[in-house]
Amino acid sequence: MTVATALKAFRISAWVTGVGLLLLTFYAMPAKYTFGDPRPVALIGMVHGFLYMIYIVCTLILAERCRWNPVFAVVILAAGTVPVASFFAERHVTRKVQTEHLAAAGT
Repeated sequence: MTVATALKAFRISAWVTGVGLLLLTFYAMPAKYTFGDPRPVALIGMVHGFLYMIYIVCTLILAERCRWNPVFAVVILAAGTVPVASFFAERHVTRKVQTEHLAAAGT
């Protein structure tokens, strides 16, 4: 897998994970604790957990391809657990990878 392909997979997984976490945080959790309906948390929570695992794999593949500092990789991994943080992480990582790896490779 090339750096460009790994970046594309990371970007998609970051956005999907971020949207899932927003749904969990701002729809499912209020439905459970305000209206007493635990079903959205059960469903959206399970889906977000699965999507977060995909985000972890995509992040680790990109980190390996780009030879990231392990601390930076952990920070990017943690972004999938904080609402809206994955969107900021995606933009930061995209700029970093495009500047450091894709521009140098000529792709």
